[in-house]
Amino acid sequence: MKKFAPLFIVIAAVLWGVDGIVLTPRLFTLPVPLVVFLNHVLAFVLMLPFFIYEFKEVKKLKSGDWGAFMWIAVFGGAVGTMAIVKALFYVNFVNLSIVILLQKFQPIFAIVLAWLVLKERLSKKFFTWAALALIGGYFVTFGFHLPNLATGDKIVAAALFSLLAAFAFGSATVFGKRGLKNINARVGTYLRFGLTSVIMLLIVLTTGDLAQLPNVSSFQWLIFLIIVLTTGGTAIFIYYWGLKWVSASVSTICELAFPLSAIILEYLIRGRALSWSQWLGAVLLGYAIYRVARFQESAALTPEKL
Repeated sequence: MKKFAPLFIVIAAVLWGVDGIVLTPRLFTLPVPLVVFLNHVLAFVLMLPFFIYEFKEVKKLKSGDWGAFMWIAVFGGAVGTMAIVKALFYVNFVNLSIVILLQKFQPIFAIVLAWLVLKERLSKKFFTWAALALIGGYFVTFGFHLPNLATGDKIVAAALFSLLAAFAFGSATVFGKRGLKNINARVGTYLRFGLTSVIMLLIVLTTGDLAQLPNVSSFQWLIFLIIVLTTGGTAIFIYYWGLKWVSASVSTICELAFPLSAIILEYLIRGRALSWSQWLGAVLLGYAIYRVARFQESAALTPEKL
């Protein structure tokens, strides 16, 4: 099954695209910290019996492992999620261009950190296909045109939040790989949601957003449940299972399936037709992801022993 590990990361990324286009927009009326808190705490409550059953695995964690999972919780769970949701709220889920464009920086952050933290060695071929993936991602978003940033006063704030999310998620990929060194993907998922729940609880108590809990409608509770069972906890487990068997550098390129799926869903659900240049970009991006995933089957991208 190891050869299919990159596919699991792509599936998780596609589910995140579904979340950004179909599910999270339904929570627009709620404060961002409350949305992130409920997404994590509801998932962790469902995971808790399984976590208790496998709690003995936690004893395998060393100080470096705990440090990695704290980084994941702070940046991948709290900061990154709040930043991307805030960016999407700023553009009202209508003009996703700037948000998706800046997500292209995520692989750059991840690859540099993988080299620095995990000592992953990258071949020249990897950089060729990674560059093609970024070019394809740009074409998917903008075709052959320059970005249109004239979308209102909040576009600068959206851009900054998007860039922060790109760094947060990119670094979380690297530290996720580090954190999974001594435990399985299931326990890694439990820890990610458990620690993030604690951090987000402190945030919503500090901001007073927890007082907005009675304002969550029955329909929004249903959306939260769907997220937990699909694009939230389930997607993260699928992602960690794949990350357990691939390098962080391969993973971050496979994660470009997220902006690709978001653009395609925009077309399928909201009728925003893609131009032929965007379809060309989709083909380039998809093929580049496939070629990068092939590195998993060779020694060209094998991390050095930590």
